[in-house]
Amino acid sequence: MSIPPRFDVMPEQIDHVVAVFYAAIRRHEVLGPVFARHVADWPAHEEKIARFWRNAILFERSYDGNPMRAHMQAGDVMAEHFAPWLMLFDETLRRTLPAETAAGWSALAHRIGAGLRMGVEDLRDRAPGPPVLR
Repeated sequence: MSIPPRFDVMPEQIDHVVAVFYAAIRRHEVLGPVFARHVADWPAHEEKIARFWRNAILFERSYDGNPMRAHMQAGDVMAEHFAPWLMLFDETLRRTLPAETAAGWSALAHRIGAGLRMGVEDLRDRAPGPPVLR
């Protein structure tokens, strides 16, 4: 028994969104340099991220990475990077997909992005010592 997709999108559309998005990332004045420090092979990176989205949307089991660990190990991914990332991603979705599909994918991306942003804030920006409770 297979799980139905979260919303109507084809694997080829996912691949296209990822390719268009990362072309925009490479041109972005803030995010481009961050990615350039970590991505040596763009086609391989895009394929990995497309597998991530096919898993998240279509429930394929072809992705086995850990996005939180990858963002933390990068060392230079900051909480403030997520807003422009999501803005570019939303723009890509609106330009490349039907409105209903773009809206569904955007909602999923924002949930995932919020979790990653909170993880980056909580794990990296925490002051040493016990938490202040007042």
